[in-house]
Formats: sequence, C-alpha cells, structure tokens
Amino acid sequence: MPSPAELLNYDTALVLARQHERTVYGPLAAPALLLTLDGAPASPDPIVVDWLRTLPAPVIGIGGAADASLALACDCHVDAAAAAAPLLATATRAPIAAMSFVQLLRLLPSLSLSDALVAESLAYATLQNGPEFRAWRDAHPPTPPAAGDHGPAVIAERDGERLMLTLNRPSNRNAMTVEMRDALCEALQLAVIDTDIAHIEIRGRGKCFSTGGDLREFGSAPDPATAHLVRSLALPGRVLATIATRSTVTVHGACIGSGIEFPAFAGRLIARADAWFQLPELKFGLIPGAGGCVSISRRIGRQRTAWLGLCGQPIGSEQALEWGLIDALAAQD
Repeated sequence: MPSPAELLNYDTALVLARQHERTVYGPLAAPALLLTLDGAPASPDPIVVDWLRTLPAPVIGIGGAADASLALACDCHVDAAAAAAPLLATATRAPIAAMSFVQLLRLLPSLSLSDALVAESLAYATLQNGPEFRAWRDAHPPTPPAAGDHGPAVIAERDGERLMLTLNRPSNRNAMTVEMRDALCEALQLAVIDTDIAHIEIRGRGKCFSTGGDLREFGSAPDPATAHLVRSLALPGRVLATIATRSTVTVHGACIGSGIEFPAFAGRLIARADAWFQLPELKFGLIPGAGGCVSISRRIGRQRTAWLGLCGQPIGSEQALEWGLIDALAAQD
C-alpha cells in the first residue's frame, strides 16, 4: 500500500491503469493520489486518463502545466507538493466524504441542473448517515439558540418592477436555518409567479451575508431520506436558478457554505471588498449540500470547486473575482 504522501509519477500510473488497479487509493487505503505531472507526456495514454477519473479517491495533480490533458483529468491541480498538504489532510480526516465529493464533481458536467441537484442531495443524504458525520455530530452537541431578531427572517419589499429581499437574522449571522430557508423559498416563489417583477435583488443585514447552515440544526431531520425529500421540495438555490436572469445578489463579509452556495445561482453576483468565501463541509464529514456542488462548479469549474472543499480555506473577493465565483466587486461607498 502506498503512503498517503507518496508521489506517483506518470509511468507508475500507466502500470496501475493497465492493471485496472482500484484498491490502493480510496477510503480503505491511501485516501488521495498525489500525481506529479512534471515529465508527463503531452498526450497521455487514454487508459491513464480514464483510470484517474474512476478512482475512489481525490486525484491531486502537482506541477506541470495546468491545462495539460493529464492535469485536467485530476480533481485538483496545485503548483507544488507543499500546496497539496491541506487537501491531503482533509482527505485523510474524512476519506469517505472526500471520495464522494470528487466523484460527484466528476459526474455533474454531464447532468442537467435539475438532475445535478438530485445527485448532490442523494450524495449528501448518504453522508448524513455515514461514520464521519456521526462522529462529528457526537463530538459537537447542540448549543442553545442564538438571540432572536425582530421581524421576518427575510424582508421583502416591492418597488414597481423591483423585488428586494434582505436576510434579516443578523444576530445569528443570517445562518441558513429552516426558518430562513422557508422564507427564501416563499419570497422567491413570488418572483417566479409574478413575471411583472423584472429585477430581484438580494442582500443581507448585519456584519455578513450568511455563515451558512446553522450547526445547531445539522442532522436534525428525522432521517437522511426525509432530509432528501425536504431538499427536493424546498431548496432556495433551485428556485433562484429559475429566475437567474432577473436576479442580482450582493454579498459582504463571511459567505460560508450555503452562504455562497445559494447566491452562486444568481445571474449576477456582486461582492463588497470585505467579502470572503469558504466551503467547510468536509470537516463535518459532509459535502456542500445547499446546491453548491452545482452552482459553484458551474461558475469556477470542477477543479477549483474541489480545491475549495478539500482545502477548506477561505478566499477573498479579489481571488473570487479572478476565478469567476463572483461577477463584480461593489463600487466603494
């Protein structure tokens, strides 16, 4: 069995691919494959490319040209081995979630948006009943609820053809609670039905747009199957996607988990300079489950989405703009 930190070269990968080897990389073995791309041929044997895309583990390409055929077959690409360390650490800590994450991202480009959301929800439901999430949940018992805010979870204001929605739970950092989810679905459904609404604008009150799912509600559904049913019926991102051409979301401060997964469905996503973005779900033994595997990968591609999830580190607004995660920076006041 290879060491998790062992670098594989192209020649060895070719040998393993010809042997159809699928047992040395995955949750029960080395949790990730680190593949050095230096010295790899410009036109790799197709059997190697196919092998990499079917391994039950993240494939992290190191060095070489990022647009080379072999690099594009990897789940992530980094310039040097040191940059692969946080990705490997996540895959080692949550190998089943890491495997499921990259397998899903490989699949999504071939699916319609609707089918892709179903695939994401099914993968998320599977992990909700897995050992990694159960271990995290057992180690993090629910805490008391945050102080309440007055008024509805989402403030809806109509001005002619404009519908303005404001996330209104600043004391809870606009966490995507069940209350917030249902309020967003209801407000967005109005824009779906009323075609006289030409512009939908979404913002958040307080210090940040949203810190994502409320950890107190993680795993609170009766069972993963019921949770999948709920996501199939009430997912704000799914509704936002249907009115994307009419929608603009402006974010600021922390945009964590569903706090970026949801707005990424908008036709136009604007960020203030203080905005930052993070996908931390894998450390819980989960994957992004609010539609983010779909919405984010359709903005920045499979490899950068995999990097965000596996690395778990935040990126700022400038990098988000360079990658295409956001469409523009808000003008300075």
